[in-house]
Amino acid sequence: MHRSQFKVFKGWHFRSDLIVLCMRWYLSYALSLRDLEEMMAERGVRVDHSTIHRWVLRYTPQLLDAFNARKRPVTGKCHVDETYTKVKGQRRYLYCAIDKGGATVNFLFSPTRNLKDAKRFFRRAYAHHGLPAQVTIDGSQTNLEAARKCHAEIRMRTRLNTEPLKLRQNQYLNNRIEQDHRRIKRRIRPMLGFKSEHTAAVILGGIELVHMIRKGQMIFANDAQNLSLACQFEALAA
Repeated sequence: MHRSQFKVFKGWHFRSDLIVLCMRWYLSYALSLRDLEEMMAERGVRVDHSTIHRWVLRYTPQLLDAFNARKRPVTGKCHVDETYTKVKGQRRYLYCAIDKGGATVNFLFSPTRNLKDAKRFFRRAYAHHGLPAQVTIDGSQTNLEAARKCHAEIRMRTRLNTEPLKLRQNQYLNNRIEQDHRRIKRRIRPMLGFKSEHTAAVILGGIELVHMIRKGQMIFANDAQNLSLACQFEALAA
């Protein structure tokens, strides 16, 4: 497929390959929307930063859905933690789980951090990837309770013949996911916070999408290896 013919982006008077490029650069690198506006101008393309922002908000969820349809399975042992970002100056939370190899299991943006939110996160993670054999968390009693209850609910509802969840609670065992959080924080730092919760949820989802692509979590026909981030991102839009 020619790069100007990405089906996802029909209806804009801009070439679709430029839309893909702007989205990938914004989600991948520490660039502001105005940085991208200037970079496109240097390439002879006049596009307002607000237009790029609309592209990101409109199409990122579609690309994330396309990725999830091609996502590789994860292992049965995972680490769970949450970090925070700012929306209009107020703390909002990003739950995340990675497996023992560092692959992203699931993530969830939430305006609050309580038992209800933790349960929503664990239910989504279990629904997407099945029940894990082991979960490692820090000292959070809320996450501990949510992980146990959601695991037990699914075992009872589905009558799965699985062992009870093995939980490890130790902040020093969760250094791996702390490193994962730092990579996300480095990307969002130039954004100086978000203006709305919807914007935060979409953009964080796009950043996590690029992060998963870089980890090699996307399945290709014939199990193609060593494809660049650009090629994989474009494949999602084709």
